Amino acid sequence: MVMEDSDAPHHLLLLRAFMAQGVVHKQPLLFAAPMKEPRSFLGALPAPAASSKEDARQRAMGGGAAGDGRASDEGLRIAWQYRKYFGDERNSSSEHRDSKQEFSHDFDLRKPLERHLLNAQHIECLSTKDVDTLHDLQDRCSAFLSKHQRKEGGNLSAGRIAIQSLCAPQCGYFGKDWDMVSFLRSVKAMVRSSNAVAIVTFPYTVLSDSFCKRWQHLADTLLSIKAIPDEDKDLAKLLTGYQDMVGFLHVHKVAQTNSQVPTQVDMT
Repeated sequence: MVMEDSDAPHHLLLLRAFMAQGVVHKQPLLFAAPMKEPRSFLGALPAPAASSKEDARQRAMGGGAAGDGRASDEGLRIAWQYRKYFGDERNSSSEHRDSKQEFSHDFDLRKPLERHLLNAQHIECLSTKDVDTLHDLQDRCSAFLSKHQRKEGGNLSAGRIAIQSLCAPQCGYFGKDWDMVSFLRSVKAMVRSSNAVAIVTFPYTVLSDSFCKRWQHLADTLLSIKAIPDEDKDLAKLLTGYQDMVGFLHVHKVAQTNSQVPTQVDMT
């Protein structure tokens, strides 16, 4: 769970990276948000950043183009001669490499995902705007997670659930605090027994202190985002690369489910 910053939408960076990673690796995704057309948010998902190998290859190609043309032609001629020794093995490895995306946490926020990836059938979107109850969202989560039950020797594909601004005022169920707590408990129980992971962002400032604390206790991993003040001279002196930073990521609670982390009674 991610506690949103009321002064900046930096929580969306985490949400976009989480969703993009699932889409790139063809993992089923269920996205819910308080907007009329939640599928439009998919257009903001970032594309994977170029790997170090690709960067090195591009630099090498650039260097060859900038260098002596005859040396470049000689290298191409030698490479073409060696091509016959690879045969089908090279072709098969190339096809395998193209079909399998290297797992990565690095995304380029300047480049959107390719459109054909966003039209996949394993992506589901649901609007929570002006919805009076959480029953539909809970039913969709239940149906989604039922496809990813843990089985010995079964499908190892992991599902992802992303819920944006669960308690936003735009939601019709806003103010129904106990219903939202019940929903979180239900989703947490279903996720723990399935081969899936869920991320929920929420504007904690609209919750009362008591219910905000309940939400925090329900979280397996609890994070918060805090924007960096503009032109803070003290921080600029303290932090290297201050101009490239947009906010702080605070870790309040680390994952306990399926881990060896001891139970944490309270969060600070």
